[in-house]
Amino acid sequence: MKEEFDSNKYILIDEKDNVLVSRDDFHKYARRKIKKGEKVIKYGCPIGTATKDIEISEHVHTHNLATSLNERENYSYNPVLFEEKPSKPAEISAYVRKDGRIGIRNDILIIPTVGCVNSLANRLASLSGAFALSHPYGCSQLGDDHERTQKILCSLIKHPNAGGVLVLGLGCENNNIPSLKEKLGEFDSERILFLNAQDASDEIEEGLKLLEELKEKAKSDVRKKVPFSKLVIGLKCGGSDGFSGITANPLVGRFTDIAVSQKASCVLTEVPEMFGSEQILMNRCVDYATYSKTVEMINSFKDYFVSHSQPVSENPSPGNKQGGITTLEEKSLGCIRKGGNAPVTDVLSYGETVKKSGLNLLDGPGNDIVAVTNLAAAGCHLILFTTGRGTPLGSFVPTVKISTNTSLFEKKNNWIDFDAESMGTDELFSLVIETANGKKTKNEINNYREIAIFKDGVTL
Repeated sequence: MKEEFDSNKYILIDEKDNVLVSRDDFHKYARRKIKKGEKVIKYGCPIGTATKDIEISEHVHTHNLATSLNERENYSYNPVLFEEKPSKPAEISAYVRKDGRIGIRNDILIIPTVGCVNSLANRLASLSGAFALSHPYGCSQLGDDHERTQKILCSLIKHPNAGGVLVLGLGCENNNIPSLKEKLGEFDSERILFLNAQDASDEIEEGLKLLEELKEKAKSDVRKKVPFSKLVIGLKCGGSDGFSGITANPLVGRFTDIAVSQKASCVLTEVPEMFGSEQILMNRCVDYATYSKTVEMINSFKDYFVSHSQPVSENPSPGNKQGGITTLEEKSLGCIRKGGNAPVTDVLSYGETVKKSGLNLLDGPGNDIVAVTNLAAAGCHLILFTTGRGTPLGSFVPTVKISTNTSLFEKKNNWIDFDAESMGTDELFSLVIETANGKKTKNEINNYREIAIFKDGVTL
């Protein structure tokens, strides 16, 4: 392999790169000789340091490449301008809620206050056609950990994709219904109902009666034309491979730029998968205050790792490495491409909801189930989820699975909605509108809907 490489076999992402990516196995191969201690460059940026001399055409992976990440970095604010490309304003059909927000689904949800009633929630769901969002928390938690659970549950209870919600409690839990109501604030009492199982003489009968009330209310809801700008779209990747940063994530990034030009909101999370590429995001912040919030978010998450005596570079996963990703820097540089070139307009804490259009950064881990729950709780109506190795995972909001390669799309067509290797930005934009208008995603068809809450505290 020389400078004149075979483009049918290898991909050069950036002219500054000293590695190429194989089209066959998605792994990296040296474009030129790389000396021990020299930076390995992919996406035009360093992804780590060579641990030994690497010859031309040699495989570059864990045996000769190591991370260069540190627990603390020196950041600076060097703002870059976003060149917005105007696009024709688009519309979607959605349900307009009492508080002015829109929903793209009209689901009836059962949300337990505590894991002790999960089986009851699931039974009610099977009898009524509602969807139960079971989780193991809501009791034996203290302090910030308990409040975090309440914050997420409140956001889910008030999610605009729900036509009605039955909050199902036990009665003796920390997160009891009176306590949760204090955190919930104002809510639509016709669409959010409550049932304490210990107080009911027949919790199944009473639960089904309340669910029927909610279903009757939701029947009157009709879709109306609203601007595309009302949409809040989550951005996520999972089961990534060496093509994630080449096909699917850049495709989603181009979509993000179009969505932002339409004044919609897009949300990028997975903070540990920003390590190594965070300076790029910081330079895209719209002002110094947003930059400072980004620095705080990154450093706080690094401190979280250190407080548990874990290295900040403890990533990628075994599956990522099999797919050709070697270091966290490499994974991060591919991950943030989902955010396109859009300006960062806001930084949200875990469980906080979106308030501004543009690209929002959301504090939280990269774990797939926790992250999609976090995105939904932030108010995302749907999630664009890229994957190179495949996953059936879905949130309770529509989760559009985008494969990095056609072979995965063909092999797991029952999981995957879109193929980034053979389909383009216009087709993805059309699919998002169709999904917003009611077209079911594969996770909805399969009823793969899960939630998980980020726990960090004592369990009694």
